[in-house]
Amino acid sequence: MPEQDTLNPAGAQPAPEGLDAVNQQLAAIYPELSPQLKVAAGYVLEHSVEIALQSIRKTAAAAEVTPSTLMRLAKRLGFESYEQFREVFQAAVQAGPVELSGRASQLRTLASQTDDQVFLDVGDAAFDNIGRLFTADNQARVRDAARRILAAEKVAVVGFRDTFACAYHFAYVGRIAMPNVHLVRGLEGGLLTELAPFGEGDAVVVFGFEPYCAETMRALEITRAAGVSPIVITDTMRSPLVPGADITFTVANATPHFFPSILSAITLIEAILAECVAFGPDDLVDNVARFESRMRKMGAYVDID
Repeated sequence: MPEQDTLNPAGAQPAPEGLDAVNQQLAAIYPELSPQLKVAAGYVLEHSVEIALQSIRKTAAAAEVTPSTLMRLAKRLGFESYEQFREVFQAAVQAGPVELSGRASQLRTLASQTDDQVFLDVGDAAFDNIGRLFTADNQARVRDAARRILAAEKVAVVGFRDTFACAYHFAYVGRIAMPNVHLVRGLEGGLLTELAPFGEGDAVVVFGFEPYCAETMRALEITRAAGVSPIVITDTMRSPLVPGADITFTVANATPHFFPSILSAITLIEAILAECVAFGPDDLVDNVARFESRMRKMGAYVDID
C-alpha cells in the first residue's frame, strides 16, 4: 500500500547536523508520519549503531520495511541520499561510548565461577547502560543542561511512580548546593498548586520511562505552557515527553530485572549536578559546606572513631 506522506524535495530544508539533531527532528515529526515511516523512524531512533554499520538492505530487513521507505525517511529530514543520512550515524559511532567491555569481561570471569546467571546478566546490563551514557554528544549536553539549571530562577523536578526515585535524588542532592531546586510530589491532587509558581525564567527537569506516567505528562504540559524550560530524561526519542523539550537525554535502562533500571539515570544526575557545582558560582560550594555543618550540629551523622 503506498505511503501518503507529502515529502519535502531533497534539499528543500537543511538536513540536521549531528545525531542529536537527527533524533530531535525525527521525534518532532514522528506523530505525523505514515505507519511505514513510523516503523522506520522507530528503528532508526533505537538502533543508531546498526544504522551506521549496516547496508540499507540489511537495515530495511531488520526494521521490516523496504529500502525505499528508509530513503523516503532520509529525504523527509532533508538529506539528498540515504548514504548522506547514514554518515551522520557513522560519525557518532566513531565518537561513541566509553568501552567498558574490559570491566564487563572481568565481571563475567568472576561470575562464571558460580551458576548465578542472573547476577551475571544484571552486571553485564549495568556496564552496558553506563557505557552508553558517556558519549561526546552527552558530554556537551550535560554542560548545556548545567548552564540552563544554573541560569534558572527556580528549578522544578518531576518524576512519578517508577522514576520518583530519580526525581527525589536529583532534588535532594541538588538542593544542597542550589536552594532553588524543588521536588514536585503531586500529592493529594496538589499538582497544579505545586506548579503554579513556575514560569518564564525557570527550568523543569522531567524523568519518564515507558510505561509513561499520565501525571508526568500533565506536569510537563503545565510547565511548558507556562514558559518553563524543559530538560527531559527518558528512555527513547519516541517518548511522548520529547516534543518541545529544550534538552533531551535518552538513557539505557535494559536489565534482566523485572523493572527498568534507573542506574544510568542516577549516574546522569550525578554528572549534571557535578557540572553545576564545578562551573557554578562560589556560593554553591559555600551552600554545601553550610549544609554539612548544619547537619553535624543537628546530630544527623554518626562519627566513626
